[in-house]
Amino acid sequence: MPHSLVLNLLPQSPIPPQYLTGRHLHALFLTLVSSVDSTLGDRLHDANADKAFTLSPLQINSPLQKGGKGGSKLQWQHQQPIPAGTPCWWRISLLDDTLFGRLTQLWLNLNPQHPWHLGPADLYITSIQGTPQSIQPWANASTYAQLYEEASDAYGGKLRDRSLNLTFATPTAFRQGQFDTTLPTRECVFKSLLSRWNKYSGIEFSEIAIESIFPSFVNIHTEILADSRSKFIGIVGEVNYRILGEVEPIQIKQINALADYALYAGVGRKTTMGMGMIRRLYAS
Repeated sequence: MPHSLVLNLLPQSPIPPQYLTGRHLHALFLTLVSSVDSTLGDRLHDANADKAFTLSPLQINSPLQKGGKGGSKLQWQHQQPIPAGTPCWWRISLLDDTLFGRLTQLWLNLNPQHPWHLGPADLYITSIQGTPQSIQPWANASTYAQLYEEASDAYGGKLRDRSLNLTFATPTAFRQGQFDTTLPTRECVFKSLLSRWNKYSGIEFSEIAIESIFPSFVNIHTEILADSRSKFIGIVGEVNYRILGEVEPIQIKQINALADYALYAGVGRKTTMGMGMIRRLYAS
């Protein structure tokens, strides 16, 4: 069962920008895990471990305020320190029940007066959101069976059955061979989602109608994210994919399920360090 949890945080001292990188937030997540299960924390720290989670960059504004359209744009790098007392939020998604279950004690025994450390700064976790709210569309939870059963199919008669509007909220890139590509082709996006769905859902799709998916609207640009160790180039923006031609209803349903699953799984590289955050947008 995938969960998309939003942790509301309050820094007690300024957070320098060099400690707001994906690498430092990844380390904070492992610290949270190790606080309730040190063995699991050690395993997730292993570079070869199965990483059934994704993380967001630290956000200092409401997603609705930040980017419009329900938070279609997020902040992925900070040039200035985050001042003490600034309400922040941080999204953690968990892709399988085992990981969520082993962290249950962390969620249930949350002490809002217990400080966590991000570089030199102390942070309090003031609350955790796990269900969708109008001002926080990145929080949600659903079983894999629900995602599949509620996915649109050919009998719905709605345009959105064949229209998949995805927003790339943090820089996204895909690995092809030895190199990265930033172009969000149907193969890169939907095969990434399919791989994660088949790995964790227990409802395997043997294949999907990739050849029937076509981009019909593209509004993207590249962003460069650099730190002292590396440079990451990815795209942000929106792409509308449409399912065209004669396609079996079950195939349409599977593709829709993957588009809805994008909220939890993300796509592409470095999703455990804040990159590749995407979700589906529905017309209001």
